[in-house]
Amino acid sequence: MLDITYPPVIVTAKLLFKFLGQRFQLSGTEHVPRKGGALLAINHTGYVDFIYGGLAANPSKRLVRFMIKREMMDKPGVGHLLRSFHHIRVDRESGVQSMKDALAYLKAGEVVGIYPEATISRSFEIKELKSGAARIAADAGVPLIPVIVWGAHRLMTKDHPKDFSRSRKTIAVSVGPPMYPTGEDIAADTAQLRAEMQRLLDETIAAYPDDEKAPGSWWTPARFGGSAPTPEVAERLDREELAARAAKRRAKAAEKKGSSTS
Repeated sequence: MLDITYPPVIVTAKLLFKFLGQRFQLSGTEHVPRKGGALLAINHTGYVDFIYGGLAANPSKRLVRFMIKREMMDKPGVGHLLRSFHHIRVDRESGVQSMKDALAYLKAGEVVGIYPEATISRSFEIKELKSGAARIAADAGVPLIPVIVWGAHRLMTKDHPKDFSRSRKTIAVSVGPPMYPTGEDIAADTAQLRAEMQRLLDETIAAYPDDEKAPGSWWTPARFGGSAPTPEVAERLDREELAARAAKRRAKAAEKKGSSTS
């Protein structure tokens, strides 16, 4: 697969990280194979997770093809750039094509990044996972590797203002041992993946620099003494957001129908 834009953008991004004063904690990156297909299952806490998730494969000199929602992939400007990276377009209403594309990439020996939670976790905990990650890995016959990105949500996430200031922030990327789903029990494989991601998240938060663990910080899970919503509250907020979106779509459709009949 020919990559013209991806490598120079990575170099530029690393220079930007340095300019912003960001520090990095990488662990377990040896679990990403240097050759052959692999599926990285990454937690989802913010809008720029994928920028840092790629660092998991950087020591192995691999490029990650992320599965990204179509709204981003179709966006003017940034969408063209993402497509040039050979990322995979995901239509949430019909995911069949994206699964086919991911399988083709994996069988061709690519590293693919997937977000099994599907949406951003407002609690910053691991949400319930969709079964697609275990299913795709099993069908492709590749390792399923859990990855935790922690700290990127401090830059840009739901319900909070962006913060790309030069204040020191640590971004942690932790990679767990590979799993090898067989497809015989996808539900069990998915439950195991969630357990591994939860364990890895706990270890990553525990190892995060003490000087950045401000008591009551909004970006820390309530379970660790932060003021982030509990998973229960976060789930309610998600439902309210979905309901608001649905109402907006209905209003827009009604307005369009009214204008077409007038």
